[in-house]
Amino acid sequence: MLLQQQGSRVEVAKPQMFNGKIEEVSAFINVARLYIRMKMTEEAATTQVAWVLSYVQGGVAEAWKDNLLDKLAKGESEVETAEQLFTKIRNDFGETSEEERKIEQLRTIEQGGRTCDEYVQEFKKVARGSGYEGRPLIEEFKRGLNGAIRRKLAEAEEPPTTIGEWQERAVRLDRNQRQSRAEERMLGRNAACPGGNAQPRGGSYGGRGGQIMQR
Repeated sequence: MLLQQQGSRVEVAKPQMFNGKIEEVSAFINVARLYIRMKMTEEAATTQVAWVLSYVQGGVAEAWKDNLLDKLAKGESEVETAEQLFTKIRNDFGETSEEERKIEQLRTIEQGGRTCDEYVQEFKKVARGSGYEGRPLIEEFKRGLNGAIRRKLAEAEEPPTTIGEWQERAVRLDRNQRQSRAEERMLGRNAACPGGNAQPRGGSYGGRGGQIMQR
C-alpha cells in the first residue's frame, strides 16, 4: 500500500529488454512487476500488458511476442492481466529452478586462463544451492581445474580428500607455479640484457691489441 501511495514521487527502474534468455526471466519479471505496482496501478490491465510486451524484443522472444499480439488482437489469448502475462513468460521460456540452474553452471564452469583463486571463488558461489556435496562436488571441481594442477594434486603422495583440501591446495599450487614462471621470465630478461657497459673479451673496442681504431 505504501508503495502504491508513493508511486508518483519515487524513481523506479524499468526492466531491461527481454530477448528470451532463460537466465533473465526472473529478473525481467521482478523489475516489471515492481514498476507496475509503483507507477501503473491505475492503468488498465490491457495497458499494463502492452507496456510489458514493449520490453520483449529480439531473439526468440520477438517471434513469441508477435504471435501473442496476433492472438490478443483476435481475442484468442488467455492473457488478460500483467500477472497472467508473467506466468506465460515463465512457462513458455522454460525457466528452470534455481537448483537446476546452479547444477548446469556447476557442470560447465572451468578455470581457463584465470587464477585458481578466481576459479575457486566462482565455484563456491555457484555450488551454494546446487545440492552438490561430497564426492560429486569434488569431481565437478576437479573437472574445471586446469589439467596440470589437477594431475599434480591427484598424483601427490597424499592427494586431497575433501573439497576444502582440493581448493586450498589447488590455489597454493597455482600461486607457486605463477610465481615460478614470473621469476623464470625475469631471469631470462636479465641474462639477455646484462647491465653496465662491460668490455668485450680481450678489452678491445673494434681494434686489435686493445687499441681503439682511428680513421
